[in-house]
Amino acid sequence: MFTRTNLYLSALTLACIGFGTNAMAQETFNQTHPRRAEVNHRLLNQDARIHAQVRQGEISKSQAHALHQDNHQIRQEERDMASQDGGHLTRTDQHALNQQENVVSHQIGS
Repeated sequence: MFTRTNLYLSALTLACIGFGTNAMAQETFNQTHPRRAEVNHRLLNQDARIHAQVRQGEISKSQAHALHQDNHQIRQEERDMASQDGGHLTRTDQHALNQQENVVSHQIGS
């Protein structure tokens, strides 16, 4: 038998699930936002450069692992920033992420 409290808690739980689903849909939908796309494209390009340098023997696997972790951290920060701004990046967010990507890019080399 449902009491008033149980009914209230059930409704609250369903509301929270609905908000979470909406936030995830918003995050996925706006991944094509131009600023997000630019940041993520750079990360993919840097990953490819890291793999190429390992194949060519220019960096070790442990160095590559550290660089991949840096890229992963930037990607996570990009997701966090986008979730705070309705699924897109502000110009300030993009600038901060680009600076971080520049540091990793210089560590990768040519």
